[in-house]
Amino acid sequence: MLKRVLFRNRYLPYYLLLPQLAITVVFFYGPATQALFSAFRLTNPFGTGSRFVWLQNFRQLFGSPEYATSLGRTLIFSFSTMALSLLLGLLFATAANRVLRGSGAYKTLLILPYAVAPVLAGVLWLFIFHPTFGVLSFIFRNVGFHWNPLLDGTQAMVLVVVAATWKQVSYNFVFFLAGLQAIPRGVLEAAAVDGAGPGRRFLHIVFPLLTPTSFFLMVINLVYAFFDTFGIIHAITEGGPGQATNILIYKVFSDGFLGLNLGSSSAQSVVLMVIVIALTVIQFRYIERRVQYEMT
Repeated sequence: MLKRVLFRNRYLPYYLLLPQLAITVVFFYGPATQALFSAFRLTNPFGTGSRFVWLQNFRQLFGSPEYATSLGRTLIFSFSTMALSLLLGLLFATAANRVLRGSGAYKTLLILPYAVAPVLAGVLWLFIFHPTFGVLSFIFRNVGFHWNPLLDGTQAMVLVVVAATWKQVSYNFVFFLAGLQAIPRGVLEAAAVDGAGPGRRFLHIVFPLLTPTSFFLMVINLVYAFFDTFGIIHAITEGGPGQATNILIYKVFSDGFLGLNLGSSSAQSVVLMVIVIALTVIQFRYIERRVQYEMT
């Protein structure tokens, strides 16, 4: 029997929603509206005046080879981070789901990285891989491998992808573990009795039942890679070396706050938002078709 919640005061639900709605308007719709407004204006670097230039900021943006390069770099970084973090999160969750002794400590250690702030995560990985005093860099030098992400753009990109992946694996691990624990044990036992091995059970039973979780995490990880990795890149490379890690979210910061080109920075933020929305729509339009929400 479905229980319905009744409010004696007809306005109480709206009062309860008011704080969250106020936060959304002030911290999301307000800045978004201001960015959209600034994208069509040319602002004095000192902030003393501005004038409408309509689509001039967007025309300069799309005509810039530097922006096109940054877009391609962002796609490589984002999809690499998303794929690695999802794969490792699923791998660790599968292992944790089988651990019997010490499982609590194992799960706690895997969840801890999510509590680390992005900037701190970047600093930690920079200390580990720093070419001068990094522990792993010392090992690389002893085996004859030249490692210097402060000068090599490819190595810098690898380092920020690894750091961003490490930060996000814990989030994916929690959801994958919850999805694995929600799968009925009887279904897996019945498949084992029928002669299905561990690999076949995972491919034909476990993974299809995890598709709703996987789809949700794909959307979340894509947004994370495009927006929430700013602190990691700022702490490790600051967009360098040679703009090798200057992805779109960092370019918005560098052009707006360092270059004082507020119009171009606002236009970039609008384009970035449109790109993420478009990729999310594509995921819902084409990938969700393969999601299996119930057992057949």
